[in-house]
Amino acid sequence: MKLAFTSSARPEAQDALRRLRHTYGEVGEAEADVIVALGGDGHMLDTLRRRLKDKKPVYGMNRGTVGFLMNDYDEENLADRLSKAEPVKIRPLVAKAETLDGKAVIERAFNEVSLWRQSAQSARLRILVDGAERMEELLCDGVMVATPAGSTAYNFSAYGPILPIHSKLLALTPISPFRPRRWRGALLPQTAVVRFEVLEAERRPVSCSADNMEIRDIAAVVIREEPASALTLLFDPGHALDERVLREQFNV
Repeated sequence: MKLAFTSSARPEAQDALRRLRHTYGEVGEAEADVIVALGGDGHMLDTLRRRLKDKKPVYGMNRGTVGFLMNDYDEENLADRLSKAEPVKIRPLVAKAETLDGKAVIERAFNEVSLWRQSAQSARLRILVDGAERMEELLCDGVMVATPAGSTAYNFSAYGPILPIHSKLLALTPISPFRPRRWRGALLPQTAVVRFEVLEAERRPVSCSADNMEIRDIAAVVIREEPASALTLLFDPGHALDERVLREQFNV
């Protein structure tokens, strides 16, 4: 099995990169059967974004902080672990944003696409789903659409629901909603097309983040799942993403 390694800039990730290259050798990413990512979830998201064209499977080992998308780090028997690893398909969101100066920007996200107020003024948003207005006005700090893989991350911290990894759902979750105060979001089918329109956009500027890629001063954004861009993550037996998602719901 031909391997290519990638790592974050953290010292522990760089040290692991040197050790694994020495032990297992390495080929270029174009020749590799598997990409081994060393770091935390942020580095994994960057690695997945770079794999959108070649769709090579990715096996992560945690040399970061959270590591929800990563396996435990172990230098021993890597080839054996990879041969036994369980694949999980994850589907990204694609966000098509329109900025106030008329630019069209497209970004993809494997965890969530979020909108955030850029100033002390709360964001004022209109929400449409599949072309139908669902909320005339939401006053909030922000709002997000999260995938099942991303539902345990920022979405869960904002009191959004955790979604089983194989569920055909998306989570629409407000961030500190002011009006309507009691609205806690919605569960949408994975085929849903969500459009957010920024009201009073110049007075109440809003940015859009697709995972860690930011687009500032947006007028509107359309978000949908992109099944054609699904990628494969590899997990050690017993530690696959569906088990982690289930376990996360019982952490107190």
